[in-house]
Amino acid sequence: MHKESKIKKNQEYSRREFFETSSKVALLGAFGGGFSTLFAQTQNPTNPNTQGAMMNLTNNAKANFEKLFGNTDVPLAQTDPEFFGNYVNFAFDEVIEHSHLELQERLLITLASLVAIPALNEYKTMLVAALKNGVSPVAIKEVIYQATPYVGFGKSIDFITATNAIFKAHNIALPLQPQSTTTRENRFEKGLQTQRELFGEAIDKGNAAAPKDYKHIRSFLSANCFGDYYTRTGIPLKFRELLTFVYILSMGGADAQVKGHVSGNIRIGNDRAKLIAVVTALVPYIGYPRSLNALSAIDEITLKPTK
Repeated sequence: MHKESKIKKNQEYSRREFFETSSKVALLGAFGGGFSTLFAQTQNPTNPNTQGAMMNLTNNAKANFEKLFGNTDVPLAQTDPEFFGNYVNFAFDEVIEHSHLELQERLLITLASLVAIPALNEYKTMLVAALKNGVSPVAIKEVIYQATPYVGFGKSIDFITATNAIFKAHNIALPLQPQSTTTRENRFEKGLQTQRELFGEAIDKGNAAAPKDYKHIRSFLSANCFGDYYTRTGIPLKFRELLTFVYILSMGGADAQVKGHVSGNIRIGNDRAKLIAVVTALVPYIGYPRSLNALSAIDEITLKPTK
């Protein structure tokens, strides 16, 4: 009996150890390569490459980086100290100096851009930083929901799944409070009303001029894109339109839509300076071609000669 009891105890321990290990692996997977390879605590903080990378950071870059991520002892500083120094000094010193955005606003805009690129690993890393710095879980979820009609359900589901795993790791109860304000019966009218608020009479003209064989797509825009998403609570309409500008410029290849949403932003109160600040904040993540295209769109819309 004693031997059988011992075997049973060992079997129970093995099962418990397996499930505990599996949980740890699952959690690591939720954070993904961005967190585990870039921002996880290094095992050798005295590595001379790490020390050299730290010495090459400006005071502002190091302070801003540590505010977001907690430390600068990261594996990337060991394996690629020059890359690490270039990234941190640029993104967390020079760019912040010239973009003039509040911290939580900057984090939400960055998350929105990473959804649209898409850059899932970096998104996971930045999401942890956002939670650490007081960004509302509701606002974070709304960033993904608002992205859906622009990036598609396929991408959104990946980001929702990753976000849910990180929320659970931070003991954030799911589901969050619902934010929808429309019904199946009124979503079209409320969406159309929102479109008119952002784009004026151009919406009705466009709807009237649309060929008959794809008028249903125009209806989709009103009911789904604007009715299902723009009308939600959690973040205000003015910021939703700013996020849409972020999604489209980050995706690339939609220059006409970038111009349209520059106009929508100007109409709702996000001025030229605000739009340029957003593009500036995103340069490290989207690169120069998309940034310069966005600036050209801003110039075209905001520097038009007045009649």
